Amino acid sequence: MLKALLFDLDGTLADTDPLHRLAWQEVLAPLGLRVDEAFYRKRISGRLNPEIVRDLLGLEGEAAWRLIEAKEARFRELAQGLKPTPGLHELLEKAEAKGLAWGVVTNAPRANAHHVLRALGLHPPLLVLAEEVGRGKPDPLPYRVALERLGIGPEEALAFEDSPSGVRSAVGAGIPTYALLTGHEEKTLLEAGAKGVLRHFHQALDLL
Repeated sequence: MLKALLFDLDGTLADTDPLHRLAWQEVLAPLGLRVDEAFYRKRISGRLNPEIVRDLLGLEGEAAWRLIEAKEARFRELAQGLKPTPGLHELLEKAEAKGLAWGVVTNAPRANAHHVLRALGLHPPLLVLAEEVGRGKPDPLPYRVALERLGIGPEEALAFEDSPSGVRSAVGAGIPTYALLTGHEEKTLLEAGAKGVLRHFHQALDLL
């Protein structure tokens, strides 16, 4: 029996990836890195910031922190007037009417998560931040923590993701997972373990 819906944040609740990509372009261009869409999907999307800067630039410690802070501050400047993914409010209203819990499970830094949720007018009863639980997606831990806090089993939840990393995290926790086609190809998402793909949340209404 379905008891809860769990959502990724960026690229799922709202199509924020173009803004993240632009922010990364701006901070990495002076360092000689060109971030086009393919580069973003392969090297950045769905990953934790410390892993990204370590992989791309070999940076750790204070230097990495400064670059990450500059990128995220720029993202928050760009992320004004965000619109939710079509069908999201209808899906949440149907979930509430059925007595389902819901929450957000994200690799986003705390400041970004709160900024995006405020911009969308959303107040999730549960918010799991990868940076607070010790490991981020694609590790299953963030979703396992969400299930533990809700007191439910993986078969009692549905997860919604947009990246292969996020899909692997939710599926690794045993949760049936659907993927939004906001930034990655259908084939890649299905190969990561998604049960199906959605172009918007109107297509998820029949899942409840």
